[in-house]
Amino acid sequence: MSTSLNAMVHDFAAIGVGPFNLGLAALAEPVENLNGVFLEQRDTFEWHPGMMLEPAHLQVPFMADLVTMADPTSPYSFLNFLKQTGRLYRFYIRENFYPLRAEYNQYCQWVAGQLPSVRFGTTVLETAYDDGVYRLTVSGPDGPGVLLARRLVLGTGTGPYVPAAGQGILADAAAGPGGVAIHNADYLARKAELQQRRSITIIGSGQSAAEIYYELLQEADAHGYRLDWVTRSGRFFPLEYTKLTLEMTSPEYVDYFHNLPPEQRDRLNATQKNLYKGINSDLIDAIYDLLYTRSLTGMVDTRLLTHSTLSAAEWDADARTHTLHLHHGEQGSSYRLESEAVVFATGYGYREPRFLGGIRDRIARDSAGRFAVDRNYSTGVESSEIFVQNAELHTHGFATPDLGMGAYRNSCILREITGREVYPVERSIAFQQFGVPAGVAAGVTV
Repeated sequence: MSTSLNAMVHDFAAIGVGPFNLGLAALAEPVENLNGVFLEQRDTFEWHPGMMLEPAHLQVPFMADLVTMADPTSPYSFLNFLKQTGRLYRFYIRENFYPLRAEYNQYCQWVAGQLPSVRFGTTVLETAYDDGVYRLTVSGPDGPGVLLARRLVLGTGTGPYVPAAGQGILADAAAGPGGVAIHNADYLARKAELQQRRSITIIGSGQSAAEIYYELLQEADAHGYRLDWVTRSGRFFPLEYTKLTLEMTSPEYVDYFHNLPPEQRDRLNATQKNLYKGINSDLIDAIYDLLYTRSLTGMVDTRLLTHSTLSAAEWDADARTHTLHLHHGEQGSSYRLESEAVVFATGYGYREPRFLGGIRDRIARDSAGRFAVDRNYSTGVESSEIFVQNAELHTHGFATPDLGMGAYRNSCILREITGREVYPVERSIAFQQFGVPAGVAAGVTV
């Protein structure tokens, strides 16, 4: 893999291969005279392997695959994957638009295996910039080397997030002296260990938390553990998935959101979590139905605790339990909960990769030190030079992590890189108007 400064300069280098950059690779592959390279430190494509629960499915339809919303004729579509793997009729007879999560992962692996531009097992160690070219020092299957590119696309993804109050017991557990405390990213690998404990507490109230609670509740009698589910929210709220709400995952709403003042965008992000972090309503109903069925033979050894924020936690080695200090937001009172095992289903957050340190002066920042991301998804001090994937929630809103908007964003990025609209970019799809109608002065009746 060794190269020198005289080596070929790629049009762009995309770092990190999750669904979004993999979609970019698939859409870029047939474009003539475009040379991109995609670098992933893992050896294979794996999408949330710790949450491949057997019945779990995507919360978006199959059309939100890597390519269809940009190019319905692409050979890398989900439907073509089904056809090529002999499962198209089975999917048709199933009559369900929502692919299984494991099925989606298989689809992404199928696409990745066909793209020579994707290089697995390749870690970016350092970045530098000189005379219009980015210099990436990498370590890969063939040893160390250097890759050159005129532009970068950052798709390193998000990592497990645990609130500060829980990081201590997570670190203790990882180091060995503590009990069982994990993030849900490790759930399947540690499930058997969890079920050996007499009590399990799940913290968080999103889709992952609900899936874990439902599975552990189904098997609680067989293992004899108490199961608690804690959320700081006022309820276990469903994902809002009505059609007019879905229009907010649209170019128009991204335009509207991006043009708001930064402080207003931050306030909106704090109040819109039910638009992208809620629980599938069918799963909520299934949980209730299971609780009801189990209650026919006596009360279920489980508690669902709302309005409860974790304020501190510690491991009691003598009692072999975690003490969770919880504060009830509405009543203003605090209480404690003892649990031998804890699962933090508290989501994921973006962490800026260390290798960007060498090009710190090439990245635009806002007043909070975050990426200042332009409407075209670039964040470089020079326009259309550094792009981000799923790191622009604070500038582009909750459409950022939505799989269905991935192909749209990639169409925009390819337009900026190539200087032409390779795939038609939608500009107006919503019936709603999210701001004051165009051409109307303030205070004027419409």
